[in-house]
Amino acid sequence: MATKTEGITVGMRELDRLKTVQAVVDGNLKPGLAARRLGITARQLRRVVRRYRAEGPAGMASRLRGQPSNHQLPPGLAERALGLIRDRYADFGPTLACEKLAECHGLVLAKETVRRLMSEAGYWVPRRQRPPKIYQPRRRRDCLGELVQIDGSDHPWFEDRAPACTALVYVDDATSRIMAIHFAHSESAFSYFIATRAYLERHGKPAALYSDKASVFRVNHPAARDGGGCTQFGRALYELNIEGICANSSQAKGRVERAHLTLQDRLVKELRLRGISTIQAGNAYLPEFCEDFNQRFAVLPRSNHDAHRPLLKTENLDLILSHQKTACLSKNLTAQFQKVIYQIQSDRPDYALRHAQVTICENAKGEVTILYKNKPLPYTTFKKLPHQAEVVETKLLNQAIQTPKPPAPDHPWRQYGQHLNGTPHGAD
Repeated sequence: MATKTEGITVGMRELDRLKTVQAVVDGNLKPGLAARRLGITARQLRRVVRRYRAEGPAGMASRLRGQPSNHQLPPGLAERALGLIRDRYADFGPTLACEKLAECHGLVLAKETVRRLMSEAGYWVPRRQRPPKIYQPRRRRDCLGELVQIDGSDHPWFEDRAPACTALVYVDDATSRIMAIHFAHSESAFSYFIATRAYLERHGKPAALYSDKASVFRVNHPAARDGGGCTQFGRALYELNIEGICANSSQAKGRVERAHLTLQDRLVKELRLRGISTIQAGNAYLPEFCEDFNQRFAVLPRSNHDAHRPLLKTENLDLILSHQKTACLSKNLTAQFQKVIYQIQSDRPDYALRHAQVTICENAKGEVTILYKNKPLPYTTFKKLPHQAEVVETKLLNQAIQTPKPPAPDHPWRQYGQHLNGTPHGAD
């Protein structure tokens, strides 16, 4: 909205400025208060008042009125850029098109300028204006245990009574039954080993597990070679004859995703009512919660067949559900694993095990077993290598920060102050 003052068209903002300056001139408003109201400094207000006294209300009009913008594009530049985009970069995004215009054609434009030009010409549709993606609905599996969806949910399950932790949830695709829930500090391979072991011992082996593309389930780096392109959890599933499937989107495993939303409401409140505030107490209560949950929300499958299979006697879960690495023994019968050198102690002649391929297994408790032809070998810890910076995944970062590792027994820090009283720091 605009109004005219002495033949000059001014907007509402300029009119408000005119009234404020007039009040200062008439002595009805203090300059300091007027400057704060207009959002300018007192020095700038004095210049405005002088201009008003010299030119009257016309002096309140902007000096840039009728002048070309300092930010407008040179004539013909927009047309030239759009022509290049139409001929070569019609399917490019604004950021990439902006880079190519500068690199290949010398047209330096702002990224948002290219985005506006492409949007106006119809070459780019803003994300907010795009139609929602339609996902093809998938029919449930026919029987229990044919496909089990698994996922972890990091949430303050105990509210302010304990730090946030992760709930590993197993949901059957055919019935929407929660087959298992396990509280863990983080969504790690060892956490899934513990939860999967409890699942297998209670229900048996499902035909397939359906997960996301997290690094626990899938090697996402294209150049990765260690482990034959298979994660520790994937190797364990292969040895148990359980198919591992990774979903391409969150909507594909919607049953477990929707279960998270329900659990973040119901389970949190049930834990509060029972005063449960530790992971151990929560895991002890979870079977009771799952049974009540399934009675309320589970559906009947199309087939009464149970696809779960019993564990074989040859399937040792202690070794299968562990972190494994294949190593080659040296001439001295040593092998390195997790910055520790292990010395094999055997009654066999030394030459019999030289350069032998062994499998080093570490369980969740940190216990190490070295296998040769599926039989354990006795060993001693020979030497621990110096500590170096470790690679920590995003999902494990909070746990790594919250649970710092204590210094090693031979760390120089433990000797601090020994020269003062002759006693190592921390000694009795």
